[in-house]
Amino acid sequence: MKILCFTSRVPWPLEKGDKLRVYHQLKQLAKNHEIILCCVNDTPLHKDALTELHKFCKEVHITDHSKFRLFFNLVAGLFSGIPLQVAYFTSGKAKRKFNAVVLKHKPDRIFCQLIRTAEYIRAHRNIPATIDYMDVFSKGVERRIDKVGFVRRPVFRMEWKRLLRYEKNIFAAFKGHCIISQQDRELLPVTEKNKVAVIPNGVDTDYFKPVAAKKEFELIFNGNMNYPPNVESVIYIVKNILPLLWKSKPDARLIISGASPSNEVLALRSEKVIVTGWVEDVRENFSRSKILVAPMLSSIGMQNKILEAMAMKIPCITTTLSNNAVGAVPDRQILVADSPEQFVNAICLLLDHPEKGERLAENGYQLVHEKFNWEQCCNLLGKVISDAGRSN
Repeated sequence: MKILCFTSRVPWPLEKGDKLRVYHQLKQLAKNHEIILCCVNDTPLHKDALTELHKFCKEVHITDHSKFRLFFNLVAGLFSGIPLQVAYFTSGKAKRKFNAVVLKHKPDRIFCQLIRTAEYIRAHRNIPATIDYMDVFSKGVERRIDKVGFVRRPVFRMEWKRLLRYEKNIFAAFKGHCIISQQDRELLPVTEKNKVAVIPNGVDTDYFKPVAAKKEFELIFNGNMNYPPNVESVIYIVKNILPLLWKSKPDARLIISGASPSNEVLALRSEKVIVTGWVEDVRENFSRSKILVAPMLSSIGMQNKILEAMAMKIPCITTTLSNNAVGAVPDRQILVADSPEQFVNAICLLLDHPEKGERLAENGYQLVHEKFNWEQCCNLLGKVISDAGRSN
C-alpha cells in the first residue's frame, strides 16, 4: 500500500516520546509499504533529519511554522472552539501543501499521529484514515489543572473541555484507531472503545542492551526535561524523596538526563544532583546508574524511559499510574511506590541487596524482549491501517 503519514513534528532526533514512537512505526511500516511523510515543524530542522527519514520514506514534505504563525494560530484557536493543541499545529499553508501531496500521490491510506493532525484529513474523507491517539490528551490536561498557577488555570480548564469534546467528535472522521495502552483506551472519551486497538511502544533492543560500566550514580531519571510531567517528577524526587533518602544514604547521587532542561530543572542542580541536558548517547548515563526512579504523578501514555532501562538490565521503580501502562509484575519485574517513604524503602532495598536488584533487572529485561518488540507492535499497526479500508 501507499501510506501518507502526517505528524505534528519532524520525527528526528528522537528526544521526545511522540517522535520516537512514530519514527519506529514508519521505519517498520516501510518494510511492506510505501511511505510518504508530511510534517509540521516549529523548531530548527536537525542537520541529519532528512537523511535519516529518507532511509525509509519515499518522500518527506516539511512545512515550517514561524513564531508569528504559531502565535496567530493560538490567538485564532481561542475563538475557533477547537483545542489549542490542535490549533497550534494547524495552518492554511500546511493544509495546502498536504492537499497537493495527496493529489499527487493518491495514497491508499492516510495515517495521522495525534489529534493535533486531525484537521488535515477533513478534506479527504474518501481516503480511509487511521489515527494514533498515542495518549489521551484530555486526561493529561485535566491532571494538570490544579497544578498550574491561578492565572493559567482557566485556560487549562477550557482546553480540557475542548479536548474532551474534540476527542469524542473526531472519532467518526477515522476508520482506524489505535492508542498506546489499555489504561489510555479506557480513558478515551468515546463509547466505541472496542474499535481502538492497543499498540504499545517497542524498544530497540539492538541499541538498548546491557553495558558494563562503573556505577557513578545511585539514581537516574531520563526524559525530555521540558515536558511538564517529567519536570514535576524530578522536582518530586529532589524535594520529597532525596531528603528522606539522604538520612540513611547521605552519599546517594541522582543524574537527571535528557534534552531541554527547564529553568525549574536547572535550579535543582547541586553536588549530588547532576543535570546533563541533551546527550548524544543516553546509554552512557543509563549504564553509569544503579536504579531508574520514575515517580510519574500526572503522566499519560507509556514511559519509554522504563522500557529502555529494563532493556539495559537496570532495575526500575515507578508509580502505580505509570506501571499500569507498562503492565510489569510488581516486586518481580518492577518495584511500585506511591509515596516518598515507599520510594525510599524501595531504593534502599535495591541498594542494600544488589542480588534483588539483579533479579528484578533480569525479569524486566525478559519482559521487554517478550512484550515490547517494535516489529511485532508495528505489524499490528499495519493491520489496523489496512483494515481501515474495510471498516464500516
